[in-house]
Amino acid sequence: MRWNRVAAALSALLLISIGACGNNQPKAGNGLEKKSITVAALPLLDVAALHIAQERDLFAAEGLQVRIEPVAQSLAALPALKNGQVDVIAGGNYVTFLQANQQGAMTLRVLAPASAVAPGFMQLVVLPESPIRQLSDLTGKTVAVNILNNIQSLTFNELLTAAKVDPAGVKYRAVQFPLMDKALANSDVDAILTAEPFGTVITTKLPARTVLDAGTGPAAGLPISGYVSTAQWTSKYPKTAAAFQRAILKGQALAAGDRALVERVLPGYAKVDATTARNARLPAYPTANDRAGLQKLADLMAGQRLLPARADVTPVIFTPPAA
Repeated sequence: MRWNRVAAALSALLLISIGACGNNQPKAGNGLEKKSITVAALPLLDVAALHIAQERDLFAAEGLQVRIEPVAQSLAALPALKNGQVDVIAGGNYVTFLQANQQGAMTLRVLAPASAVAPGFMQLVVLPESPIRQLSDLTGKTVAVNILNNIQSLTFNELLTAAKVDPAGVKYRAVQFPLMDKALANSDVDAILTAEPFGTVITTKLPARTVLDAGTGPAAGLPISGYVSTAQWTSKYPKTAAAFQRAILKGQALAAGDRALVERVLPGYAKVDATTARNARLPAYPTANDRAGLQKLADLMAGQRLLPARADVTPVIFTPPAA
């Protein structure tokens, strides 16, 4: 399905909630072109720093008032980003947005990183009696992923290749994270590739067995998602974009350095209980844009034909204007 058709179909899913999510008033001054912005945010571990920054008044300290509006899928928020209803998408999946950028659906600008692969964050899980005990046992088997041809299969294919297993021999099936436990229990799939906090929830509900920590090896440290906008928006509001970048990177540093802060905000926006928040294995929270890591991701995408050709990621990373 072509990008514009997908975006058009999903745009109807985006319901902008006007309720106040951030009541902190910005400081006056700072020369910002736009002092109130709307951020569409996914209910994922990836965006913990956004909620920490809001809670700690980091945006207000930069002269910004940030309204956080929940969205189920970053793809569904894209039309709102393009028409100005949304200024930034928090937790935007890099694979999806690099594809959109390459296809001309948007001119991407990454303001800041949100998450990167960390040990335990993605795991290959099977039922206890499953014959699957190593990657070579997956040939001819079906693995559930949240979205086809995206970050999960991209990274897992690298793990298969490193283990000298042909990825073409593994079948992927799209199963939403909350439904993976049922698909596994019903033997609709042979294995599931989870991501947190769903992995913690699933292994609590099922007597499941972890075959592989997919957050290690070639996938370790690979960028997953970020805070993204468009070139048009950052060109029109460069000081505002820079202020948001400064605040969110401070939030990233807090998330990276204090797990307790992440655990505290998760129940409020990710809809997980305190026990799950405490036990979930968190992603990495990078504290600066990782051009090399993003380029590695784009190169992997090109190698697996998720991009038609190698793309230089340098232009998509937002560089704040000189003071």
